[in-house]
Amino acid sequence: MINWIGEAIVAIFGAILWIVQALVDFVLWLGPALVWFLGWLPRRLTGRTDEQLPVGDTAERGFDYVREGAAAFLDGFADVTEFIIDFILALLTRPPGENWLAGRGFEPTFPWWTETTHAFLVVGLFVLLTWILQRNWKTCLLVAIGFLFVLDQGYWEATAESLTLVLAACLMCMAIGVPIGIAAAHRPRLYAWMRPVLDLMQTLPTFVYLIPAIVFFGIGMVPGLIATVIFVLPAPIRLTYLGVSSTPPALLEAARAFGATPRQTLFKAELPYAFPQIMAGLNQTIMLSLSMVVIAALVGADGLGVPVIRALNSVNTSLGFESGFVIVVVAIMLDRMLNVGSRRK
Repeated sequence: MINWIGEAIVAIFGAILWIVQALVDFVLWLGPALVWFLGWLPRRLTGRTDEQLPVGDTAERGFDYVREGAAAFLDGFADVTEFIIDFILALLTRPPGENWLAGRGFEPTFPWWTETTHAFLVVGLFVLLTWILQRNWKTCLLVAIGFLFVLDQGYWEATAESLTLVLAACLMCMAIGVPIGIAAAHRPRLYAWMRPVLDLMQTLPTFVYLIPAIVFFGIGMVPGLIATVIFVLPAPIRLTYLGVSSTPPALLEAARAFGATPRQTLFKAELPYAFPQIMAGLNQTIMLSLSMVVIAALVGADGLGVPVIRALNSVNTSLGFESGFVIVVVAIMLDRMLNVGSRRK
């Protein structure tokens, strides 16, 4: 454990040094590039050359530069991400036992606690979580029926793999998006700079995200997770910003009048007021992540997207409808579970 922490610290410092070196190299590259552009533009406008801007070649060289220079950091990040994915998947699909995390050669510690028994236990935990969040037996019944339908159709393993992708993306997006949204709400100029970036992240075709993800991380769950995070991240940022920035001035003035520090004002006034918006951001994060399961399957991610792709390639109507309907059922269950605004007061 200590060695793993030490390697992580070394990798972080190495990444910081590489970023500094990359900025220096970018500045050194920018000068000659501007000189070439200023010489090329008049010739292009007057028709004296058919040479185009080397957008694709420049992007490819940039990807190669990052992949070669930050290989250690990218490999470490991929290892940590794979560990998180494997851990969540093991929690959802396997009881305690030998080779619990790896999955291969798994042997349960208790013979009576099989993977099928564990699946029903996980369903019970989801129903219990629904009751804690909603206090509504109808919603709990809906969630229970939905999961039992998934088990009946034989899609539990694929559903668990998709839930793993969704939960991992949710953890990363909320951990990154909420602090950024709070910072943007306190610094309007920062949000003004961030807005076009967030718009680009939401409007850029999702298939475009897969290209750098595959280049940096190969095929598997990790590139699917990275593409999902890029697509989903604007939602928690925007909704956290909206919730914090819409705090009534009278509430802030009352907090300051009682001598609250900026930190106390944030945690005892702004965040409680913004909590419904933050929960809406969590809901949107999960829904958008679930919408990416089919696209993530194109780069080797496991889950409910795999049978959808197979059905599409083989024109299998039965398989396509089954897997697609399971995705819809899972989306409805997650939406009802996290729709805190529907809870009766």
